Amino acid sequence: MSEPAVEAKVEVKQASKEVKESENAAEKFSAMTVSKNSEMNMGELSSVFSAVPTHKPVKKQIQFVEEKQEFSRFPTKTGRRSLSRSISQSSTDSYSSAASYTDSSDDETSPRDKTQINSKGSSDFCVKNIKQNEFGRREIEIAEQDMSALISLRKRAQSEKPLAGAKIVGCTHITAQTAVLIETLVALGAQCRWTACNIYSTQNEVAAALSETGVAVFAWKGESEDDFWWCIDRCVNTEGWQPNMILDDGGDLTHWVYKKYPNVFKKIRGIVEESVTGVHRLYQLSKAGKLCVPAMNVNDSVTKQKFDNLYCCRESILDGLKRTTDVMFGGKQVVVCGYGEVGKGCCAALKALGAIVYVTEIDPICALQACMDGFRVVKLNEVIRQVDVIITCTGNKNVVTRDQLDRMKNGSIVCNMGHSNTEIDVASLRTPELTWERVRSQVDHVIWPDGKRVILLAEGRLLNLSCSTVPTFVLSITATTQALALIELYNAPEGRYKQDVYLLPKKMDEYVASLHLTTFDAHLTELTDEQAKYLGLNKNGPFKPNYYRY
Repeated sequence: MSEPAVEAKVEVKQASKEVKESENAAEKFSAMTVSKNSEMNMGELSSVFSAVPTHKPVKKQIQFVEEKQEFSRFPTKTGRRSLSRSISQSSTDSYSSAASYTDSSDDETSPRDKTQINSKGSSDFCVKNIKQNEFGRREIEIAEQDMSALISLRKRAQSEKPLAGAKIVGCTHITAQTAVLIETLVALGAQCRWTACNIYSTQNEVAAALSETGVAVFAWKGESEDDFWWCIDRCVNTEGWQPNMILDDGGDLTHWVYKKYPNVFKKIRGIVEESVTGVHRLYQLSKAGKLCVPAMNVNDSVTKQKFDNLYCCRESILDGLKRTTDVMFGGKQVVVCGYGEVGKGCCAALKALGAIVYVTEIDPICALQACMDGFRVVKLNEVIRQVDVIITCTGNKNVVTRDQLDRMKNGSIVCNMGHSNTEIDVASLRTPELTWERVRSQVDHVIWPDGKRVILLAEGRLLNLSCSTVPTFVLSITATTQALALIELYNAPEGRYKQDVYLLPKKMDEYVASLHLTTFDAHLTELTDEQAKYLGLNKNGPFKPNYYRY
């Protein structure tokens, strides 16, 4: 045997001996650790580690199992179900998208089946867990820091109590930002009862914090449809309390009071509505001559429409998609249905990340805007087989049909940025031939018989507030607008507002904007008397006519 061969044999033998010593040392350490009765002193612990060789071990070839492990393209049904159960149980535990404070012991019990009492002895609320109120209070305090304009309004008007005597029933998203609005209304003299306009957007700990302060809140994340209407009814129908103002988001509360409690509806002094969908419903009532109270359309106020609809969605669309799917948008083909303010915000954000963006539109003016902004305007059927993501932003119904969903490619994402869950025909997907698999909170795989999967987010409901959060500063603008609209309608002399739908007065729109300028240390230029006379304006505004398009 040659000399190198002898040396190699000796090295292998030495390495084998060292591996054996290492295994013996590991066994000794394991036995000493597992044994319940043994006590290890530092000397013994040192001897264990000293027995393990410290010099570089000999490299060993990794051995693979002889039998090939087959990975099917799509998991079996059994595998899918077990995966779905294990993930969905943990993913539904969080109280909000930002943090988890869940008491798992009461996750299985519906809030409707529990009796809870706050520290004041009241049980006039129904939330997930009143014990989480301290966590909610911290989130509200964080929101207040970026809602300085609303806090400023609260401080300015608190002594006057312009909402004294107002009994406001509200149906909005219940988040930390909304809580700042509700507590502002209370500080201005109002009594409030509140419910959620979306079954997935409630931050449970915030609902608990509001209930702890005495606001009657009926809402929790993950309500059923029956729970949703039950909560609305509990807000309206309570002994010894007659609402005289409505603050709505989507029109469901207004619709419920109008249909089920017509006598209550007739005594309402004003309705404030903030969504495209809800405003559309109000105009329908007005056109039919059935709107017997004045209503304020704050959705089309400039500050709400431009900031909440455009700038907010420009940021929150990406937040919602990335939190739920971890998708990378560079090179992805995306269709945005609708090029209104929401659609414009979504398209701008997606384009900035390198996505190839298509737009569908019914309005030639909006379509022309999309073309001028560099987007291809198409019919959905023209690109349905090739796109990776579809986002609806129209406020319409059946914008994405079952036939189109059938033709989408494997792995496509479908979601909605409109208020209502009518834009995607989700009902048509709940059929025996399709399998639903819960992947994580608000993320479902809808699986076709051939194994194709489409990723559906929030079951077709509003993506950003169901799956993520909305920038606080933007919500400060909307909330300030809502507060001013409520104050205006409640305090308006009889006859100022008829039984119709009104826009927020331009002067109030400008006031909301001015309150938020201090955040940026922005300084407005003032007109001289000569300039004001030349333009035919009051030096203090309003500065634009109502027909001006910003």
